[in-house]
Amino acid sequence: MNAIIKLRRKQGLSQVQLAEKLNITQGAVSQWEMGLSKPKSEILPELAKALDCTIDELFKKDKEGG
Repeated sequence: MNAIIKLRRKQGLSQVQLAEKLNITQGAVSQWEMGLSKPKSEILPELAKALDCTIDELFKKDKEGG
């Protein structure tokens, strides 16, 4: 599973809620989670703060095959 999905769900946020916190579209969050794009570098600190994690944790691979 994509780390962003896992971290977002851990915080109890929907894609829409996360997008609102970051002032971006829900579609952008969806594309990150599907692996179609990656967050721009300038948004990473804000994304990590919203998900209560480090920037490194945003890109961790799931050890169980994800």
